[in-house]
Amino acid sequence: MPAGGDRQSGPPEGGRFPGRAPVDAYGNGGFRFAGMSHRGSILMLPSAILGWGVTRPEEISLEALQPAIAEVSSIEVLLIGTGRNLVPLDPKVKSDLEAAGLWPEVMATGAASRTYNILLAEERAVAAALIAVDDPE
Repeated sequence: MPAGGDRQSGPPEGGRFPGRAPVDAYGNGGFRFAGMSHRGSILMLPSAILGWGVTRPEEISLEALQPAIAEVSSIEVLLIGTGRNLVPLDPKVKSDLEAAGLWPEVMATGAASRTYNILLAEERAVAAALIAVDDPE
């Protein structure tokens, strides 16, 4: 995140920001969006932005993505940011997501954040699961 970002106000309602917002910045172990910054990973859904407990690509599971699965009818594109580098999803997780009606697009967190912003600006039904990184790409 850019310098001067010392203010650490996370999403209200216990780690939940109601609504959608673009990613303004990422790095330093978190994200900035909607005038707030959040330390840790995030799950950006059509209904809300949530704190997400996943810290490594190996932790991405069907269970971790349950909030996205619950909103499958509102999601056209699910972006998964796997951290600093692209790490393929476990094939079982990928096939289970596809069986649930979600077609994950996996990329590094920076690329996923930028793609999310573009699709959001186009008013597409996009969701993103973004693992926090320390340093932006």
